[in-house]
Amino acid sequence: MAKSAAATATRTWSDVKSPRKVVISEGLWLRCPSCEQMIYRKQMESNLHCCPECQHHFRIGAAERIRQLTDPGTFEAMFTNLRPSDPLKFKDLKTYAERITAEQVKSEATDACQAGVGFIKGRQAMLAVLDLNFMMGSMGSVVGEIITRAIETAQERELPLIVVSASGGARMQESGLSLMQMAKTSAALARFDRAGGLFISVLTDPTTGGVTASFAMLGDLIFAEPKALIGFAGPRVIQQTIRQELPEGFQRSEYIQDTGFVDRVVSRHNLRTEIARVIDFTGK
Repeated sequence: MAKSAAATATRTWSDVKSPRKVVISEGLWLRCPSCEQMIYRKQMESNLHCCPECQHHFRIGAAERIRQLTDPGTFEAMFTNLRPSDPLKFKDLKTYAERITAEQVKSEATDACQAGVGFIKGRQAMLAVLDLNFMMGSMGSVVGEIITRAIETAQERELPLIVVSASGGARMQESGLSLMQMAKTSAALARFDRAGGLFISVLTDPTTGGVTASFAMLGDLIFAEPKALIGFAGPRVIQQTIRQELPEGFQRSEYIQDTGFVDRVVSRHNLRTEIARVIDFTGK
């Protein structure tokens, strides 16, 4: 009996000395920047990358956006052969060529826009999506070319055009060549409009700079995700320029809707339904 008790005591002391290790994987939890609650990452991802507590819309890349919007297995990527070049031989801390290579490795994309034809709740459409994962979705020559080809393809096939914008603006490393894309895409949209095409522009956080100043604000109907930052220059630059306090919610979707630049603020959960409804209503 004493021997048994001693053995038990030995086992207990051993457990205390060498406790069982519990491994917690990093990245399973994250803090919501809006409500500041700790949320389970997989739960957030299954909720269309929205906070399950406050529905804050996290930023997502082009591949995830396409997966969310299109019917499974229906998206056919186009214009995938386009690659950025370095015509100006631009160099700051790194050469532009080095930055492009690094971004392509990091994002697993060739540039900051993906486009193709897919179905949204059974309605065929031309879809172009900017990708924040590649140089903050900046618009260079390739992005402008992909958007323009998407517009022209939609016109040729008589398809509705959906463009989802998320961008920090024109790409500084391409200087005037990137600014030319503003006129190029706008001219293509003018031809598309004259042909009777339907263009739905979707603005997400953030949509700024030359993208806002061109195709993003030219939609027949403009949707925006909740609380998305939308503008040309950022609010800090504007405040420093005019030296006045800005209104609460300035340059956010809800404020932009109240001032008439956005038609509707649409939650990510309802975006597919709203796009399909517009396509049905217009007969496109």
